[in-house]
Amino acid sequence: MTLGVMSALVLLLVSPTSAQQPSAAPAAQQAPVLSQPATVPAPSAAVPSAPGPAASDTTAVVPADAGGKPLKSTGLHELSPWSMFLSADILVKAVMIGLALASLATWTIFIAKTIELSVIRRRLRAALGKIGDARSLAEAQFALGAKDSVLSSLLSAAMREARLSAGISSDAGIKERAASSFAEIVRAEARRIRLGMGLLASIGATSPFVGLFGTVWGIMNSFIGISKSQTTNLAVVAPGIAEALLATAFGLAAAIPAVIIYNHFTRVTKGYLELVGRSTGAAARLLSRDLDRTHVSAHSRAAE
Repeated sequence: MTLGVMSALVLLLVSPTSAQQPSAAPAAQQAPVLSQPATVPAPSAAVPSAPGPAASDTTAVVPADAGGKPLKSTGLHELSPWSMFLSADILVKAVMIGLALASLATWTIFIAKTIELSVIRRRLRAALGKIGDARSLAEAQFALGAKDSVLSSLLSAAMREARLSAGISSDAGIKERAASSFAEIVRAEARRIRLGMGLLASIGATSPFVGLFGTVWGIMNSFIGISKSQTTNLAVVAPGIAEALLATAFGLAAAIPAVIIYNHFTRVTKGYLELVGRSTGAAARLLSRDLDRTHVSAHSRAAE
């Protein structure tokens, strides 16, 4: 009986442990499955994304030279003639300002000479038409009136020479002296009408070289800036070269109109001087008539 009780106690002690073993195995197998959700980060633990403006905000890298000074901005919208002029070297600025003043002088001379030549040519043609039927120097001068023109000067010179040579029988000498006076008047008129032409010629001849000097100086400064910045990036190199080439553009803009206007006024002045030559011939013919008329009158008085 004692052995039966002991056997029952042993069975009772062993049965719970054996009953727990089958259930422990599934529990052990399910443990990793149950622990997996703990390893997955919760949505709240995720790293929050940065806002839109902050995410797109990047630190701009500004090129700088060896001294730490930031280089000029190279945006395409800034490469305009005015912005390039403002950012150019002081010597290049002086060259461009000088060329701009030269261009202003060219157009001023063009306007002034155009008005002057048109007025004096019209007046001289009208004066030649008035004396076309004159028979003597006095009649021709009366027809012109008090108007100041080169033809009036020629007539006055002829009358003065005839008066000063009164009593001299040599008509050739009188005509020679009158022709000398006519030549002086024509030369003075040619100098007066060519006033400003020399400046046009100088501007047309020297402006390209002045602009080229500004370009060379600007490119030298650009290469110096490239060596200091230690970069050959086109965005850094292009603005300096564009500023330098702007000086050449100024030189050509001043030289080309100056050459064209100079050639134009050379042709117009030549045509005006031809009218002055016709005036000289008209004055000489009137003087010759007066001399012949004087000799005829002298012979008539001598015959009486």
